[in-house]
Amino acid sequence: MVDHIVDASEPRGRVDIRVGVGCRRRWSDEAKGRIVAESYAPGAVVSEVARRHDISPQHLFGWRKAARAGLLTLPADEAPMFVPVVREVRHDGAALAAAANGSGAITIEIAGAVVRAEPGVDPGWLRDVLRAVKAAT
Repeated sequence: MVDHIVDASEPRGRVDIRVGVGCRRRWSDEAKGRIVAESYAPGAVVSEVARRHDISPQHLFGWRKAARAGLLTLPADEAPMFVPVVREVRHDGAALAAAANGSGAITIEIAGAVVRAEPGVDPGWLRDVLRAVKAAT
């Protein structure tokens, strides 16, 4: 007698079947690089990244060591883009007051959008904001 019927029309997720001694898996260099890059992300915790990918932290530390030695390549983030920096010297009262206070804020204009960054801003957060502005324009 059939206990249940499985609907096979919907796609299922990936299934890892581990057999043999040690239940070893083979990781492609691309997958290793992706996982190592994830472990180097700001705020990432190596043990959490390892747990997410079902490997031991020691295993991930080995891959990180291989990457530092040049034996493993990490996926490249977007190619860096350089733009000319235009320093505008203004002689109005607001600019002189900001200079006197030593605020050091920068203003970034992208396609009509203006982003002001104060000193001490998190670079990762600023990068995400600039990418969002760039995508929206």
